[in-house]
Amino acid sequence: MIVLKIQGPNHTKVNPYQQQLQKQDQVKNDSVKKADQLQISDEAKKLQEQGSPEAARKAEVAELKRAVQSGNYQVDAKQVAAKMLEFWKK
Repeated sequence: MIVLKIQGPNHTKVNPYQQQLQKQDQVKNDSVKKADQLQISDEAKKLQEQGSPEAARKAEVAELKRAVQSGNYQVDAKQVAAKMLEFWKK
């Protein structure tokens, strides 16, 4: 009959399941200790303070819509051409 000591060098081979559980517990503890962090840049804070430009944009779109529907909307061709050139020169 062969008798092996459990406390000897073979101890790690006796219960690999227990070792796996200990590793999982350690991973869980490490993940609990870490907290999520969020950093908001100064630029984002300034944009938030200014408010949503959506309301002003909606008013502008509504005004243009009225002008187009009534036939009073006039396009300045020189201004459009200047903006196009400015865009394509970038």
